[in-house]
Amino acid sequence: MQIFDFISSQLGSIDVNIVNASFRLMLALVLGALVGTERKHKGQVAGIRTFALISMGACLSMLLSIYVPQEYLGLKNGDPGRIAAQVITGIGFLGGGAMIQQRGVVRGLTTAAGIWITAIIGMAVGVGMYMASIVCTLLIFLVIVGFNRFEHIIHIGQETKVISIRSKGILKNIDVYEKLLKDEGARISNFFIEQNFENNFTEVNLVVLVRSSKKLMDAINRLGEVHDTLSITLSNQIDL
Repeated sequence: MQIFDFISSQLGSIDVNIVNASFRLMLALVLGALVGTERKHKGQVAGIRTFALISMGACLSMLLSIYVPQEYLGLKNGDPGRIAAQVITGIGFLGGGAMIQQRGVVRGLTTAAGIWITAIIGMAVGVGMYMASIVCTLLIFLVIVGFNRFEHIIHIGQETKVISIRSKGILKNIDVYEKLLKDEGARISNFFIEQNFENNFTEVNLVVLVRSSKKLMDAINRLGEVHDTLSITLSNQIDL
């Protein structure tokens, strides 16, 4: 019984000690791994291990921020938030690395945001905000999973689709594609054109906005009849 009382008192202590430091690191690991599991399920490179390490690293940084002024003479008035502030800045590089831009399509924004907030969860665990950290982790799942399903159920807003077209010859403009898509209720928000003079073909990648409930199969069939089309593909620009 005395052991449990000792552990309880150590966990609730304001000062950093081996008991509460170990518990906070393990909790940060678990919460980070939970978020990473969802990301890995979506096929992201940043998965369980990455998110667990980010959360633990941020937690240890926060523990270090508290421990240094706690233990060393002359630093009793030290600023515990100084190291934590650098964590927030530095984690942006990892978030930037999680985003991919290719031919007008941006992916990985949600993962980048997840990396950023997971680091903050680790910091919160590091200062002993256990319940707030757990609640924040649950809210992350609500935002990532719940809101995504909710948007599809009620068909809210617009979705981004990517249409890739390869045609024979060198196209001078995409006016005919723009007009056709406008007739189908879609709007081009961005595009990428590759003119291959050596092999005499043009590849057009169109990023279009369309209502969630709108199907583009009719538009795809009509686009395939424009010019001398070799291939055409339609995909979702999913914010992973």
